[in-house]
Amino acid sequence: MNRPDETVRAVEAILFAATAPLTVAEIRAHLGDKADIAAALRVLEADYAGRGVALVRRGDHWHFQTAGDLAHILRRDREDSRKLSRAGIETLAIIAYHEPVTRAEIEAIRGVQVAKGTLDVLMEAGWVRPAGRREVPGRPLMYATTPGFLDHFGLGSRRDLPGIDDLRAAGLLDPVDLAFEQTAVEKDDEAD
Repeated sequence: MNRPDETVRAVEAILFAATAPLTVAEIRAHLGDKADIAAALRVLEADYAGRGVALVRRGDHWHFQTAGDLAHILRRDREDSRKLSRAGIETLAIIAYHEPVTRAEIEAIRGVQVAKGTLDVLMEAGWVRPAGRREVPGRPLMYATTPGFLDHFGLGSRRDLPGIDDLRAAGLLDPVDLAFEQTAVEKDDEAD
């Protein structure tokens, strides 16, 4: 068995010792500018493919995690204390699909006011963060998802969010929404 090169070994050690996912720049801070971090990450990603631990990328951050197909072995029976309300789930979905978005924009999409506590719960969970202010009168605060959101839901980026066809196939669309959509299709067919 060939011994991996020193950069690969060093990147592996840094990622194992890290308490949080790291960017390439954060890894480079340990090794200097001459190290080819991207190449080392590719080697490690290939080396760990199919094993019990995998090197994964979430956004711009890298970390080791248990292989998804083995996670059930490590789960313990416990009650998840973080149950989101329907309003929380809807608000999180709107932020994820429309970010950056203001409270007023969230309310316009949902059709009801957003309780301040809903956004607080999402920020405490580490899934939502303030994302600056919109350059309009009043300069309202905008919200966006975090790398913690991507990590919690197993997404590499927001592009991995399910589309309308995926949601329909999974049976996650409200039957009322499907009925409205079917009615619109029928009206279009009649107009032709």
